[in-house]
Amino acid sequence: MTAHQPVLLNEALAALAIRPDGIYLDATFGRGGHAQALLAQLGPHGRLIALDRDPQAVQVAQQITDPRFSITHVPFSALHTALDAQGVQTINGALFDLGVSSPQLDEAQRGFSFRTDGPLDMRMDTTRGESVADWLQHAAETDIRKVIAEYGEERFAQQIAAAIVAARATEPIRRTRQLAHLVGQTVRTREVGQDPATRTFQALRIFINRELEEVALSLPLAMQRLAPGARLAVISFHSLEDRIVKRCMQAASVHDLPRGLPIRDVDLPRAPMRLIGRAQRPSSQEVKHNPRARSATLRVAERTDGTLDLAALHNRLGTQPWRS
Repeated sequence: MTAHQPVLLNEALAALAIRPDGIYLDATFGRGGHAQALLAQLGPHGRLIALDRDPQAVQVAQQITDPRFSITHVPFSALHTALDAQGVQTINGALFDLGVSSPQLDEAQRGFSFRTDGPLDMRMDTTRGESVADWLQHAAETDIRKVIAEYGEERFAQQIAAAIVAARATEPIRRTRQLAHLVGQTVRTREVGQDPATRTFQALRIFINRELEEVALSLPLAMQRLAPGARLAVISFHSLEDRIVKRCMQAASVHDLPRGLPIRDVDLPRAPMRLIGRAQRPSSQEVKHNPRARSATLRVAERTDGTLDLAALHNRLGTQPWRS
């Protein structure tokens, strides 16, 4: 099993511009690489509030006895609940690492990887929801095709969906190797060095965990909780995630005003966020030591004292705001 290595660790810590006495949110604890490093930079009065929906990640986090640290078993779209429960209204920074942790990928029982045989599960939170195997058993062929095409950007989605429906009529598809073999038999061409099942497994994992919806809902919530001058740092691992992060940060960093109005610059209200630098990618040295870092992208934005209208931001993004 590969030990989990936090991606873009130094870059993320620098991006947060950590205050020793600040309150920080690690929205995706994973195996704690970023959290431990962040704690090391906090003073005795600093706090780190971590979230994760993976019960195994929560078990790891509960072994941290530092009184400045806490962990809550929730998805990051429920960050408001976790912060409210601890009496925290504003935070001095938030970090989202949207990647799947190495233990999740390497443990066959989780069903994330086609490289080892295991139950076709893929749920981040194994205490609730439907597994990929269960969904594939009843989903309509058109829905399977849509998921694989949209979330996997797979050009052979139609053929793969048809093969899945044909195969399940004979035998349920319940194992990772079973699905990988089926996709491999269906997709005869693929980019050099990429397994034919890569895009299908990515698509099903994203869908079953509502990963893109989680990101779209959570980032505006995190922005709402940031104190003026606080930073939001997000590490994404594929283009679909990064597109959402980029659009959300850009939408919050411009004025939401009708076009064509003759308003002078001095009359414009401050946008609630401002972009910090350009997107950062791992160095060749980091990728050499941790190949799973190769697709990572870090984007950073900083809260201003401008008013953040959540409804207006969601309207611009075409998403629905969280409602209690």
